Amino acid sequence: MSSLSRIANDIPKTTISADLAQGRKRLDSLWNGVIPGIVLVAMITAVAFSARNVSGFALFSPMILAVVAGMIYSNVLGTPAHAKAGIAFSQKRLLRFAIVLLGFQLTLGQVVSIGAGGVGIVAATLGATFLFTITLGRLIGVDAKLTQLIAAGTSICGASAIVATNIVTEARDEDVTYAVASITLFGTVAMLGFPLLAPLLGLDQHAFGLWAGASIHEVAQVIGAGFQNGTQSGEIATVAKLTRVAMLAPMVIALGLMARRGSSGQSAARPPMPWFVVAFVAVVALNSLVTIPAEMKQAMALATTVMLTMGLAAMGLQADISQLRSRGLRPLALAFCAFLFIGCFSLMLVKLI
Repeated sequence: MSSLSRIANDIPKTTISADLAQGRKRLDSLWNGVIPGIVLVAMITAVAFSARNVSGFALFSPMILAVVAGMIYSNVLGTPAHAKAGIAFSQKRLLRFAIVLLGFQLTLGQVVSIGAGGVGIVAATLGATFLFTITLGRLIGVDAKLTQLIAAGTSICGASAIVATNIVTEARDEDVTYAVASITLFGTVAMLGFPLLAPLLGLDQHAFGLWAGASIHEVAQVIGAGFQNGTQSGEIATVAKLTRVAMLAPMVIALGLMARRGSSGQSAARPPMPWFVVAFVAVVALNSLVTIPAEMKQAMALATTVMLTMGLAAMGLQADISQLRSRGLRPLALAFCAFLFIGCFSLMLVKLI
């Protein structure tokens, strides 16, 4: 005890007080910087979830409503300066973690269940739509980063793909918001219109499920359209769509390689594959090998939706409508053409196979 006392006495009191002061400073910085922003994002997220109970809003996912609510708040009331750190945290860290959790919604067995032909339709549609959108965007003069976001959102999985792609492309927040808004618009049109076209096009439940899963933008929109046409159609559509979600990882890797090749200096030395892509693939593999209780999967699905919604609410908070107007109608025309292409191309493949 005496030796311990001597050691304690030998420690300079100024060092202890300095460490305590530094700790308090970090806590104050956390409270005054990150926490207010997270609270604001959480409030907008709660509004988005609550709005779905209002007649007419149930058609939209909470992620989309959160973007709109965030934009209204920031452009009408303004975003507080002391909340920016927490908003940035929600936009980056929470979104990346949510994308990892998306892996729990997919197993390799589900992919196999739609058959080699179904997987081929999904893969071919994704690749062709992405290349078509990138090429058309270049021809009509749409910004390259915004074009990549629209291409990813149309060909893969809507807002989630836009968010994941932006981690590599590093586009402006206004571009992300524009891409999400345009993808939401045309995805909603597909969700409402495709079930009406099924009998006119002579599609049975299996064929319609493949078409909806391979072409409609958001997971929620695919589920809505699929089950509108029948239970079997809804199940096939969901599996086909989740197969597209699984292809998010190789697509982001490819974009990372493109970004690395097109850059120079220090940025070129960065690894092309973000950590969340590796984690996403690992989660899909784990979900395929280990049986996870249904209650736990439901909880993780809810957590994923909440975090994705918070991330998109944060994007809405940082979106400047005047910047969106400056983009003009060309990006919207690009998103519309991509929407038409993915619908027609995937329908052609479904009819052929």
